[in-house]
Amino acid sequence: MTVFFDNDIPRTEFVLRIIMENDALRVKSVKTQYGIKNLKGRSVRLDVHAEDSDGKVYDIEIQNTDNGAGARRARYNSALMDADATVPKMDTENLPETYVIFITANDVLGGGIPLYHIERTIRESGKPFNDGSHIIYVNGAYRGGKIGDLMHDFSCKKSEDMKNAILAEKVRQLKEDDKGVKKMCKIMEEFAKEEREERSIEIAEEMIQEGSLPVEKIAQFSKLPLETVKQLAEKLLVVQA
Repeated sequence: MTVFFDNDIPRTEFVLRIIMENDALRVKSVKTQYGIKNLKGRSVRLDVHAEDSDGKVYDIEIQNTDNGAGARRARYNSALMDADATVPKMDTENLPETYVIFITANDVLGGGIPLYHIERTIRESGKPFNDGSHIIYVNGAYRGGKIGDLMHDFSCKKSEDMKNAILAEKVRQLKEDDKGVKKMCKIMEEFAKEEREERSIEIAEEMIQEGSLPVEKIAQFSKLPLETVKQLAEKLLVVQA
């Protein structure tokens, strides 16, 4: 899915139109494995990060297991999306509307329905709070209708078994065409390299904050260039100050 949706506006738009039940939705940009850091330096990678023509922002998380799709994970991702959209001196009333969407292999919320919409409400009146933050769970085990067909295709390993032609064609390109397979392997190698580098940076930052090792030792253990570790140390000292 990382390779499938990366910079692919038409297919991301197709999926979002079904989930959002909005055939007029227009995707403006999309990127997979989109990295966001919180104020303390901890990072998270969003599976698919998209923005539509109205400025609404979407985080689509695709989960093959029930782990990683909990309520607090959704809350965390939503908070990071808000922080990522904030710029200095920005009026918080201008925060974009955000959607955290979990597509799970199983019916993790157990209601037997295709979609679960989680919204903040005022307890006493039952009216919506309208803070612009939305969470949607998509039941990957559901079958029937557009959502069911989409979830069926997400579980298929072969393009000929898929129901939606626009998705099947991309699977054919990536998994059955020689050029596509080579391209997918190259992209995955690049993603793996980026992930290793980010993990090395996280390790170095943790050691810098712990404060017991010189930068030379941190560079040795994290396998980062000494100059990179020095720059990280300078940035962390500025933030802590």
